[in-house]
Amino acid sequence: MPTTAPTDPAAGLASYSEVTKDERALRRFLHGLPGVDQVGAEARAAALGTRSIKTTAKEWALDLAIRMVDLTTLEGQDTPGKVRALAAKALRPDPSDPSCPSVAAVCVYGDMVAEVKSVVGDAVNVAAVATAFPSGRAALDIKLADTRDAVEAGADEIDMVIDRGAFLAGRYQQVFDEIVAVKEACQRPDGSHAHLKVIFETGELQTYDNVRRVSWLAMLAGADFIKTSTGKVQPAATLPVTLVMLEAVRDFREATGVQIGVKPAGGIRTAKDAIKYLVMVNEVAGDDWLTPDWFRFGASTLLNDLLMQRTKLTTGRYSGPDYFTLD
Repeated sequence: MPTTAPTDPAAGLASYSEVTKDERALRRFLHGLPGVDQVGAEARAAALGTRSIKTTAKEWALDLAIRMVDLTTLEGQDTPGKVRALAAKALRPDPSDPSCPSVAAVCVYGDMVAEVKSVVGDAVNVAAVATAFPSGRAALDIKLADTRDAVEAGADEIDMVIDRGAFLAGRYQQVFDEIVAVKEACQRPDGSHAHLKVIFETGELQTYDNVRRVSWLAMLAGADFIKTSTGKVQPAATLPVTLVMLEAVRDFREATGVQIGVKPAGGIRTAKDAIKYLVMVNEVAGDDWLTPDWFRFGASTLLNDLLMQRTKLTTGRYSGPDYFTLD
């Protein structure tokens, strides 16, 4: 792979056109990627997780982490009222402190997009899970209809799931073609498109090598973000898996000139956890990714701990978990 980014991103991607033309070429490319040193990846992730930051940097990190949250509710018992309340919290996470930033997005099922949009307007992104979430097991026409319905309802972002069974069976072209088709379904009549996040469910992918392969597959197919998990399978996001994905987006930009975002989701519950991820982003991918445009946290409970830690830093008092609304 090239070691420096080409001046023309389109030319960089075009150089991979032969790779994605047929199953054999795609398989050769993906299995030709450098293998992941499991011990090394886990050791580096653990070492980065021990880094400490000073108070002023912590204040900045907490606000950045809040701005990176995709505040999420994906339950069968979700009601319009619950979703609207969550959307109001996304806009003003701490109503007592107007300096507290809004989150990046609210993530819901497609049928709740309009409810969120009625509260947040264009101030916060609305993300919808699609493509037979969380299993990814449905006919392609159903997946595409699911996506189009969410986009028509006003979704700014689509979080699709890949068919892990197809990927693990080695049907890479099928997975690639589905991502391409879903990306096309994200198009709006005005020519713009909802950003596409591709969920791997890394807890089911068995090896870090598979995580690296699926990261490249998704990026070549047009993903705007690559995402670890649905939050429905354990283990969900982990530091070593996210490290492998951050290496992939870094290497992809060096090879093509195209920058892709990363979203760990599931199991990130505390400010301490979030800061570990921010340190890793900076050390592995670089500070270009330290923005909500390129890094997100998929979480339902993380926001409250970030708010509690923020209040402690600004007031000197630690507010209990009941001080903020439960999500």
